[in-house]
Amino acid sequence: MITVTDLELRAGARLLAEHVSFHVAAGDKIGLVGRNGAGKTTLLRVLAGEAQAAAGRVQSNETIGYLPQDTRSGDLEALATDRILQARGLDEVLAGMRRAEAGMADVDPARRDAAVRRYSLLEERLTVLGGYAAEAEAASLASNLGLPGRVLRQPLRTLSGGQRRRVELARILFGGASTLLLDEPTNHLDADSVTWLRDHLRGYRGGLIVISHDTELLAEVVTKVFHLDADRAVLDAYNVGWKAYLDQRETDARRRRRERANAERQAAALQRQADKMRAKATKATAAQNMAKRAERLLAGVSAERPADKVARLRFPEPAHCGKVPLAAEGLSKSYGSLEVFTDVDMAVDKAARIVVLGLNGAGKTTLLRLLAEVEQPDTGVVRAGHGLRIGYYAQEHETLDNDRSVLENMRTAAPALTEADQRGILGSFLFSGDDVAKLSGVLSGGEKTRLALALLVVSGANVLLLDEPTNNLDPASRAEILSALRRYKGAIVLVTHDEEAVEALNPQRVLLLPDGVEDLWNTDLADLVALA
Repeated sequence: MITVTDLELRAGARLLAEHVSFHVAAGDKIGLVGRNGAGKTTLLRVLAGEAQAAAGRVQSNETIGYLPQDTRSGDLEALATDRILQARGLDEVLAGMRRAEAGMADVDPARRDAAVRRYSLLEERLTVLGGYAAEAEAASLASNLGLPGRVLRQPLRTLSGGQRRRVELARILFGGASTLLLDEPTNHLDADSVTWLRDHLRGYRGGLIVISHDTELLAEVVTKVFHLDADRAVLDAYNVGWKAYLDQRETDARRRRRERANAERQAAALQRQADKMRAKATKATAAQNMAKRAERLLAGVSAERPADKVARLRFPEPAHCGKVPLAAEGLSKSYGSLEVFTDVDMAVDKAARIVVLGLNGAGKTTLLRLLAEVEQPDTGVVRAGHGLRIGYYAQEHETLDNDRSVLENMRTAAPALTEADQRGILGSFLFSGDDVAKLSGVLSGGEKTRLALALLVVSGANVLLLDEPTNNLDPASRAEILSALRRYKGAIVLVTHDEEAVEALNPQRVLLLPDGVEDLWNTDLADLVALA
């Protein structure tokens, strides 16, 4: 279904992987793993035809369904249901039928008859494509992913980031492609939707390559694991499930360490003998050959694998501010006829810790956007207190300028810093050398997360508005964020599905949307986090 031959992947001048060859057949369920920045998203984009490899060949003679991390695509005026149906071409047929229905009410007999004929032809086309049963199938998929009927009838522009992500996932699954390429498919899903997705993928009969930090999904679904080793620039294929892979990878690492130790011991002995022989002119050639043999011994084994690099994250020391740096009164927001929430009040005290809970579409992201003044409320007001400095982390990374480089984004965020200091901060977030010249738009989801967090670090913010900050991160980087949440001395308003992030925040208060009810936090609410 997909055949990859001698592929070479690069990010600018940096080599990600070379000599990559593999085959994906029907029934293969492959977990693609590796640390952030190893090239997982790049490989998936190449397989989907969204990017070009530096060398090598990708062949596929069947359909591919690709879910990227950034799903902000498509006509924003289109209805959510039409976006899903688009996967099989049903959206245009149904739109034509709606127009024909309107035409059948025309007072002109000729136009009315033409509309009837158009409707009949389109209905035949609908039957060929699966008919009304296909519509029901799409609605069922959407429902299982937490998208009720009222959301499906809304334009995409009115949906939250989490809802848009679910619409795109439903579209990919509805398309019935022979091979699925899914990049972090559980992002923004509640616990019930994640459980349903695991079951659905386990029963899927086509080929599957999935990137996910959800280890339970990997354990339950994948039958093979491809590990992109960023240190060796190779792809290691393990034809076993997730748990067996973890054991096998550790065994391989121990074997490589033994081989390296043996080669180093033998090479050292050869080098010592060569050094002794060099003292005699008659044995100079033999000494040189012995030294070359020692070099070949070391070249034939893998270098000691260094520990994976982790972004060193520390949220900014908060600037001085008043007792209540941020407050909102009577906030309401609607998109067209869709009312998101009404009359929401909120006071963010100095060093407050607040978690915002609500089902997808309840307005959590919208509230943060209003507080950050990225959008304006329909009614109500956001009041900035004395000394307010906001740091806003957007779940879709809208705060990044995708047409500018990593370094240029940092220059905009911290113009007072020297370039050396800007590069130093970026380096602590694993952007070094040519990486800082990459356009933000080509970064993976994990890299965008790291860059957005780096910009927060230089903000001096005393109020952080964080919207799903742990998405797209490997376990080590996620642990850094949780640690930073615990240490930060300013105020935090957090939106998340991550129960451990809420635990790290140790919130004082909770705001429940869409009702706008504010209350003291208690551990009985913890079960709502993953369901929100």
